[in-house]
Amino acid sequence: PLTTILSSLSLISKYNELRETEKQDKHIGRIKSAVIHLTDILNDTLSLSKLEEGKISVNYEKIAIYDVISDIVKEMQQNAMLNQKISYKHNGKNEIVSDKKILTHILLNLISNAIKFSKESGVIEINTEVSDSIFKLSVKDSGIGIAEEDHKHLFGRFFRGRNVSAIQGTGLGLNIVAKYVEIMDGSIDFESKLGEGTTFTIEFKPENVALANEEV
Repeated sequence: PLTTILSSLSLISKYNELRETEKQDKHIGRIKSAVIHLTDILNDTLSLSKLEEGKISVNYEKIAIYDVISDIVKEMQQNAMLNQKISYKHNGKNEIVSDKKILTHILLNLISNAIKFSKESGVIEINTEVSDSIFKLSVKDSGIGIAEEDHKHLFGRFFRGRNVSAIQGTGLGLNIVAKYVEIMDGSIDFESKLGEGTTFTIEFKPENVALANEEV
């Protein structure tokens, strides 16, 4: 990413002298993409290091889940491709007890993947459901999908599907998401077909939801 940034900056200076604004805009876009990629690398590396060293602890607090996720969606919409849309729907109670920071990490990672692997005009659907017995979160994209033979390796460290070689990524994101879900006593599953998109579904145990009715 840094090589891309440096070369694009050099070319922008050249195109500025020639007043070729279209070519300048192209390289500004390359810089933005490279910065996002570099940020992903740094965040994934830091998260993995903390998880392996046992430095991640769960801090439960009451949170208004609709408000929290709506803010994340607004933030990530700015990173989406030009015609991509991120939609969010919530069903049930608004207040739960969870770790806001970890939930944010999980959702940012899943939405980032959905943006990368979806079509430019694709829709990314986020749904949450809260009841007395469950907190469920799902992220559905309209992307390239995952080959069936890759399903068993999906949450492995550094694993990248055979159909994503042309798309930037570290191969760490889903491994980190799975570890975050595990330390919160949750479960993660997915459904996917090549060319038809992927849906990730996360559920958390009833006792964590029930805490919302108690003092924290």
